[in-house]
Amino acid sequence: MKVQVNGDEIELTSGSTIRDAIEATQAPYLPGSVLGVVKGREEVERHVNKYRLKTPQGSIILELLKEAPPELVDLWKKRYHDFSGLRVRWTTSKEASVGPVITDLEPSHDEYTYQRWDVIFSLSGFTADATHIIFCKDKHEAVYGAPKGNDGVFARVVGGKRTIMKLSDDDHVLEVTPVVERRSIVKSAAIIDLETELSEGNQVFTYLQVEPEPKSPQSVEHFYALSESGKLGVDYDSNSFLGSYSLQGIKRDIEWIDKRKRGTVTLRNQGKGMGRVYIYREDRVSTPSHNMVGKVVKGMELVDIARYSDEVTLRIKPERIMTLAMTQIEAEEFLSDHGVKQVRSGLEDDEALVVRQEPNYTMQIIEKGEATTYGVRNEDMVEIELYDEAPRSIWYFQKITGLLDAPVGSLKVSFAFPGMDLLMFQGDSREARGLIPENPPQGQTRAWEIGLTNMSRRHIGMLGIRFEDHDEFGPTGEPFQGTNILGKVIKGMDNLKKFKEGETVYVRRR
Repeated sequence: MKVQVNGDEIELTSGSTIRDAIEATQAPYLPGSVLGVVKGREEVERHVNKYRLKTPQGSIILELLKEAPPELVDLWKKRYHDFSGLRVRWTTSKEASVGPVITDLEPSHDEYTYQRWDVIFSLSGFTADATHIIFCKDKHEAVYGAPKGNDGVFARVVGGKRTIMKLSDDDHVLEVTPVVERRSIVKSAAIIDLETELSEGNQVFTYLQVEPEPKSPQSVEHFYALSESGKLGVDYDSNSFLGSYSLQGIKRDIEWIDKRKRGTVTLRNQGKGMGRVYIYREDRVSTPSHNMVGKVVKGMELVDIARYSDEVTLRIKPERIMTLAMTQIEAEEFLSDHGVKQVRSGLEDDEALVVRQEPNYTMQIIEKGEATTYGVRNEDMVEIELYDEAPRSIWYFQKITGLLDAPVGSLKVSFAFPGMDLLMFQGDSREARGLIPENPPQGQTRAWEIGLTNMSRRHIGMLGIRFEDHDEFGPTGEPFQGTNILGKVIKGMDNLKKFKEGETVYVRRR
């Protein structure tokens, strides 16, 4: 039997499952992600009620009427493709006509009143061999040889009205295509498991592919970070869009603004919900608060059927160019594979660890064709483990260090006094607002734990590490009730003792 997997047709033996189809095609799919199966193209089109007619003057969109005679709707659904390539036969101040096709309709000689933007089946010359469609430009009465028993109206023009006004008998219909909307997919698709058996003509969808927008390098990098696991989490869904909110709160500059068409990916750049990412199921107008991130080029069906709390396997092409935490030689090979020249900086030895790259963003690196990688000694990298018991503190720590959207973060030393056995780092009082007490030390502060000052004390947001256990004060010198413990250092302890005020400590999660 023949089936399609992400748009590619393959041959499978009868009784094959979705798992068999994925293995046969090596289709991208991560366990636990949402899957979609559509019975076939005909099943999707059965639920379509809008069609686009492309002409040299622009496109016309017509919508089938719920109250239209069923035989006319069925005729259009079966024969719409026959109108591709046909001429505009005539235009007047009241109508424009396209055709003809041959049908088995029976004409009448009745006169009817037609409304502006009605779409009619007309049997010109009272013969089914010259069946046309007519677009009404104005309200009028006419005898169009409408099918017996009705006035021939089966649709309304809902888009491209100016196009109709510009048509002449020199024009023709280039193509007629169904306008597939979310409701068409939802009604014809199913979310199923890997062991579901497939049938002839089934279409399987396993992943979503997005093409990034080069004009929004910051926003694109945000999206890369959001989907670092290879999946996109659905934190909100409505008729209009899906929302992914895991990096909410991170501010990005205003970048490329454009219309939010179906399949567009955007990033909210300001206001409530700043940092949220949206994928649109329906067209929306542009707004200054949304940067363009990219557009869906494969798997829109999964956007349509995914629900709140689902995960979708995601691919972004080109992929992210991120060299942080690589060695210099690994970065060189990685960049070379992506057609990018490496310029080494800092410690240039092959085994040095990359802690910074310039430009920062993938889109800028691709445009420039070159990236500078700044290296440090392996032992200068501090590895940490973060505790689940302090979610707000962890979010704050990752945000100010940069670990939310990069594998390597940094902290600037603000206090390092010989003999004090602690190191303190600059915080951000604005970002620290709302740091309620959570996970305070119990009995004593253990050596190498990372702590911060919570909102009960004046120096809110300050970060610190103690080199030895202490029975009275936390890593930032505050009493236990003013301290949140968020993690611990697991590598690089001895090196931490050498840092001085103003120096930068690079950190990464184990």
